[in-house]
Amino acid sequence: MNSVRYKVRECKDQKKIGHFLRTSRVGHLGLSDGKYPYVVPLNYVWLNDKIYFHGAEGGRRNQIIKENAEVCFTVCAEYGTITDPVPAKTDTSYMSVMLFGEAEPVMDLEESTCMLQEMMDKYVPGYYSRQLSKQHVDKYRSSVYGSAVQVYRITPHHLTAKESPIIEEKMFKPNSV
Repeated sequence: MNSVRYKVRECKDQKKIGHFLRTSRVGHLGLSDGKYPYVVPLNYVWLNDKIYFHGAEGGRRNQIIKENAEVCFTVCAEYGTITDPVPAKTDTSYMSVMLFGEAEPVMDLEESTCMLQEMMDKYVPGYYSRQLSKQHVDKYRSSVYGSAVQVYRITPHHLTAKESPIIEEKMFKPNSV
């Protein structure tokens, strides 16, 4: 697989990449059904160098994964516009990570429960007074779909990261015009 095209923007700092993936809230899962691309925004956790996400059993996403488990998962954040007296040098401050791998259903109840607990700790820290139990995960059925929760794991076989850092004195401020 090709490496980052714009080398000056390449980020190889694994601590920074890990922190970015742990703290960002939305990722985009890219799939292909062989005819059309399909991209789904979703909540996720980065745990043990893997992406985990969940959802109800069934649906288009799960069907595509069954037919073609190769996926791309992208997380990005835009921090603002970097100004320059030369219009062509105006730029965007951002960080992005793209990882490529195979999505697979997690069949182990312990691993699924652990991931769902991580998800709750990330998105609603301190909201629940007790840890999630395996029995709850095993017996849970969606009130909307009537199906069990399905946890997926993506183990990346390739990852790229790019960034354009904030240059505080050059950041566009709408009231500065």
